[in-house]
Amino acid sequence: MFQIVLTAVLLSGGHQVPAAKPTFYRDVLPILQQHCQSCHRPNEIAPIPLVTYEQSRSWASQIRDTVRAKSMPPWFADPCCGHFADDPSLTTNEIATLSAWADAHARAGNPRDAPPPPRWAQGWSISQPDVIVSMPKAVTIPAHGDVEYTYEIVPTNLAEGKWVQMSEIRPSGRAHVHHAVVYIRPPDSDWLRTAPANQPFTASSLHDEHLRHQAHETTSDLLLVYAPGSSPDRWPEGMAKFIPAHSDLVFQMHYTTNGHASTDRASIGLVFAKHPPVQRVITLQLANDHDTIPIPPNADNYRVEVHGTLPNDCTLLSFFPHMHLRGKRFEYNIVHSAKDRLDKSVETLLRVNYDFYWQLSYRLAEPRFLKAGTELQAIAWYDNSRTNRHNPDPDRPVTWGDQTYNEMMVGFFDVAVPASMDKAQFFIRHPNN
Repeated sequence: MFQIVLTAVLLSGGHQVPAAKPTFYRDVLPILQQHCQSCHRPNEIAPIPLVTYEQSRSWASQIRDTVRAKSMPPWFADPCCGHFADDPSLTTNEIATLSAWADAHARAGNPRDAPPPPRWAQGWSISQPDVIVSMPKAVTIPAHGDVEYTYEIVPTNLAEGKWVQMSEIRPSGRAHVHHAVVYIRPPDSDWLRTAPANQPFTASSLHDEHLRHQAHETTSDLLLVYAPGSSPDRWPEGMAKFIPAHSDLVFQMHYTTNGHASTDRASIGLVFAKHPPVQRVITLQLANDHDTIPIPPNADNYRVEVHGTLPNDCTLLSFFPHMHLRGKRFEYNIVHSAKDRLDKSVETLLRVNYDFYWQLSYRLAEPRFLKAGTELQAIAWYDNSRTNRHNPDPDRPVTWGDQTYNEMMVGFFDVAVPASMDKAQFFIRHPNN
């Protein structure tokens, strides 16, 4: 089983009335820069660039309709629960401004009113990377059929450990990538140690049964994931992920076919922290594998639940829920127990109306300190009925598995721990915990 875990900034809520006749350069462009252009610019994930007046004017009515429907910018957290730093949602005033602009024939206005353009690193959404690590060999992707998880092990050749403040995965064959995960394999790890380096391989291509098993399970920490709609990692000052000296990066690629043969050679860009951080970020998970899946045919609200307790104190930073095409809803909770241990209450931290094609991370606006022994709960609901427009076949039970027509239930979350503590040390439970 693979592991995954995984920013527009909110403008002030303001109650100003939009200008009677908004113009592109004065009123619309600042909104597009703040909320849209991270995706809607040339060579990015969105197919429509919204950088210039000419580009945006052509789509004025569609912009109006999608922001009124709140389908753009994409955001799926239920407002019932939690506040998130990466919520790109538009304010009421911003929606009114974009709507009024489209209704008034999308006036250009004075170009001198335009704000300075954002500084995008060429080919990256993060700052210009200090190091770019690429898969040495491109993977050939067939036009049809299932593609087994593909791995490439790449030495970093780092002479000293590095703290990673930002990271971003860039597949070259994005249309075929269901997900990409980059794991950190430190030099003392025996995970896939005798597997070939610098070339693609799959579990079935390995001749050793132990190695084939290792390809599907690991306790290694992951550096980052790419999935449809996901964003890069940008950790706050004083927090970072750590790559030990002489580590390897293990790319795990899940490709899907779409009728056209292609190739992919993914890269990850790394921006290092300028100063050693106080806290180390590690990725954890609440996951179900085979126990409560298959999902029955035509079930429209099938429920799967997982619990776990934290072995040590930590600070909760963010969430990344993962399911496949039948995914409907996902929820993270803290289970509070009364002193007599008989009465329990549930505090919902995040509730997501899941969309497989927009797998977003959700970063708490205020990180939450959690004591050792805190009980966490993840709940997922699945729609295997005909009302799910993404459902490949509602008349069949859905089994657990890697392919998109199978299902998974993984509640990833990121926590910060002392900089001196690695993932293995975090899982050492002390007698009082």
